[in-house]
Amino acid sequence: MSSEGLTLENLPDLADIASMAELLEGLGATVDRTTGAAKIQAKTFSSTEAPYDVVRKMRASVLVLGPLVARAGEATVSLPGGCAIGNRPVDLHLMALEEMGAEIILESGYIQAKAPNGLKGGRVAFPMVSVGATENAMMAASLADGESVLINAAREPEITDLANCLIAMGAKIDGVGTDTLRITGVTSLHHATHSVVPDRIETGTFAMAAALTGGNVEIIGGQLDLIAAAAAKLEDAGVAFMETARGFRVARANGPLEGVDMMTEPHPGFPTDLQAQFMAAMATAKGASMVTETIFENRFMHVPELTRMGANINVHGSSAMIRGVERLKGAPVMATDLRASVSLVLAGLAAEGETLVNRIYHLDRGYERVEAKLNACGAEIVRERA
Repeated sequence: MSSEGLTLENLPDLADIASMAELLEGLGATVDRTTGAAKIQAKTFSSTEAPYDVVRKMRASVLVLGPLVARAGEATVSLPGGCAIGNRPVDLHLMALEEMGAEIILESGYIQAKAPNGLKGGRVAFPMVSVGATENAMMAASLADGESVLINAAREPEITDLANCLIAMGAKIDGVGTDTLRITGVTSLHHATHSVVPDRIETGTFAMAAALTGGNVEIIGGQLDLIAAAAAKLEDAGVAFMETARGFRVARANGPLEGVDMMTEPHPGFPTDLQAQFMAAMATAKGASMVTETIFENRFMHVPELTRMGANINVHGSSAMIRGVERLKGAPVMATDLRASVSLVLAGLAAEGETLVNRIYHLDRGYERVEAKLNACGAEIVRERA
């Protein structure tokens, strides 16, 4: 978005980060990650096309659409296609750009967007909350001519973090943290150094690992306020949290976990990306719990794998009834997506015997050195192959 570039600190070493770097380099940017930070610069573009071979690896690749149209006046981006956890169409992304004056054609599996005279400020009212569409619209509006208003914008911490990064680069954004964003476009952005917000899903995952196993773990660098909804549900289940100088500590408060009902919702509700991990925790909790998924229609694919380990789970439409069992049993299981994969790792930590998790390439998309971090807390995990 800036010819002067951007330096990102606290950036994890993930497969998705590598995929995005590959995509940016294909557009003509340089990405230097030799210093522990990422220095990204696109003085000019050698291409404005995001090809299918790259986009298919990661749906977030569609986030180059808004910045390319805003800065280069055009973009050709492959449609992301389907996804294991459900259909996530990009219609809201396209609607937002059209409200800012972009001309969009869908042809041969690609989005072709043009704004030869630049984007104009517009009023974008999202019919439903979408993190990706909010991000794309916010970035595009930062370089549009005039004021844009984003109504029913997503409020996830990642949205706030992106807004703070853009503001550091010279963008003018009001309403950060609310569902209405007012963005006054500027002609260009300048260089900035930004430290990426701690990953709340990784944070919540490790908190649930401690709860599930009866451990007592300090999560260094974790911010408890980022997982407030998940922490509240874990507290209801019998987990205690204590903030420390370095982060926070998590442990069971008194005895076994208690079954707790949970429903996923847009932020500040319980995040869908922690649903599978929470279900693994509830699998051995006392009593019954009901988990209801409202964000994605096909995000219970970890259920058959958990039942292979002895979990008692029955799915009825968008809800799953979990009746806690005394002990899970180790078994060969298969990961179907990123969050399902780590839920099986957590279940394996609490299971009797050995659990073999297959297709762990999903895991590496969102968790850096997860086995090393868990092993440091007493787990016994061996990676047999990448």
